[in-house]
Amino acid sequence: MKKKFLVLFSLLFTIVLAACGNDGETVRLGVVGENNEPWEHVKEVVAEEGIDLEIVTFSDYQTPNTALAEGDLDLNAFQTVIFLDSFNEDTGNDLTPIADTTLNPLGVYSEQVEEITDIQEGDTITIPNDASNEGRALILLQSAGLIEVDPEKGNYPLIEDITNNPLNLDIVAIASNQTARSLSDTTAAVINVGMAVDAGYIPSEDAIFLESAEGNTEPYINAIVTRSDETDNETYQKIIDAYQTDEVKEIIAETTQNSSIPVW
Repeated sequence: MKKKFLVLFSLLFTIVLAACGNDGETVRLGVVGENNEPWEHVKEVVAEEGIDLEIVTFSDYQTPNTALAEGDLDLNAFQTVIFLDSFNEDTGNDLTPIADTTLNPLGVYSEQVEEITDIQEGDTITIPNDASNEGRALILLQSAGLIEVDPEKGNYPLIEDITNNPLNLDIVAIASNQTARSLSDTTAAVINVGMAVDAGYIPSEDAIFLESAEGNTEPYINAIVTRSDETDNETYQKIIDAYQTDEVKEIIAETTQNSSIPVW
């Protein structure tokens, strides 16, 4: 009888331990693009703490914020602070950045010319069509000496705010995830780093003009974002701690050829 009791007790104890071991927390993280080696590393690290980091990939820049606002995601990590501010203003949401990740310079790419100065009269340049990236792209083209925009528009100029276009360039705003594909039909395109890498480009080598990492870059820093009522979540802080490490810096440097710049 005593032996049976010990066997039963041992069995129950084993079941309880197994249940406790499987009592991990799942966190759904939204990212854009297919190259997410830094987050795959983080996923492995936090798994040791019982956190199941589920990486959900998207191909556009709007859906990850909508999914986060509606509770389908717990975090996302793909956007600049200025892009997030624009989304919140347009939708009435209050998504909040909780940690910095990288600065990802915007670039001008071309399959037809090798230098930005080779762009000719009447050439077509495509740019992203969302409010924050459209303005950022136009400011980049201004920095390249191709156009001038109304300074009163700050970080948010639109195509109609171009005040000087000496080459009569045809500047066309299209969806961000179509800019790289447009290169076969246009002289040049302004492409986000993630989209460029997914298309097989190395921004630091292949861009014919790259955004400067100096000056007022704060609006263009990428962030890990959550809902405003989750900013103090301890599990999310563990994920941040696993991301903001020297190991992740090395992965970012290797996978982007030093095109993305860690800013923590």
